[in-house]
Order: sequence, then C-alpha cells, then structure tokens
Amino acid sequence: MLLLIQLFTGSGSLEYLSNATNVQDAFTVMRTYHLASMLENCLYNAKCTKLHCTKILVPKGLLTKVAQEILKFSLTEPCGLRGCILHVNLECGHKHLALDTLAYDSTVEPTFEVNLVLKRESQLWDHFSDFLILRTWFPNIFRGILKLSPKFLITKNVLYFSVSGSEACSSGLVSNS
Repeated sequence: MLLLIQLFTGSGSLEYLSNATNVQDAFTVMRTYHLASMLENCLYNAKCTKLHCTKILVPKGLLTKVAQEILKFSLTEPCGLRGCILHVNLECGHKHLALDTLAYDSTVEPTFEVNLVLKRESQLWDHFSDFLILRTWFPNIFRGILKLSPKFLITKNVLYFSVSGSEACSSGLVSNS
C-alpha cells in the first residue's frame, strides 16, 4: 500500500512524499508544530489567568526548539509522544510558577512526564521597562510585559517500570492511582 502525503512548499507547489523517510519527516514536522501550538496556547491562557500581564515576548523559535526536545524524549517511549504529560512552569526568581499541565493525547495512559521550566529574561529588562514606565508619558505600553529568555530547563520522568522491555499503549482515561 502506497501512502501519499501532500505538502505545500514555500513556492506554492505540491510535493508528494512517498518514501518512509520523507513521510516520517512530515509526521515529525506535524507533531512539532502541534506541540509548539499547544505551548503557545498554554502561554496565552496563562497570560491573563496566572501571569496577569498584557504581553508575553517569546524569543523566535523558542517554542519550536522546546517541542523538538520533547519529541527527542518521546523516541524511546512505548507510546511515543502520545504518552506524554507536560508540566509547564515559569521560573520567577527562585520560585517556579505552575502555568499548566498538558496531555498530548488524553486518551492514552501516560508513560512519561516532561517538566518544562521557562525562564524570564534577565533583570536588565525589568529595570529597562521600569525606567520607561516611570519616565515616559505612555506607561501602559510597557506595563505588564513579560519577556522570556531563550534558555529553558527540561527534564523527563518515566512513569512505568518495564520488566519485559516492551510495553503496549493502553487507551482510556488517565487514572489517578
């Protein structure tokens, strides 16, 4: 059975992918994009509910880079990315603020969890924004701006113990046991 996937290239033409390497690459790109958009939605929701800021400045490519690292973690997992639970945190000084917990596929029993700690940009930005707020006539523009650093911390915890070395993915609701 031949599997064909159509991709739109930058030139607007269609490219057909039929070999395994290209199909695998296409799925990897789709998973990366989906995971990055989940992270973007998480930050958007946290902006008003937990961070109480008007704007979050995210370095270009940060969410894609984080998504790629999470995909690397999932390569050795029995359920792959579908078994991932992602805890998103923001480092504020020496404290971590929990922003959200995301499940890539909520129908699959989690096999591993990833703890992501996003970091704020250095204190220099805070002093710069304070200077602009206090010494200009348009303080509302800079009030409540959170700038993320391109640096982040990501760790993985396995949620299972395998004796046989192979695990099957079980679909169903996540249990609290």
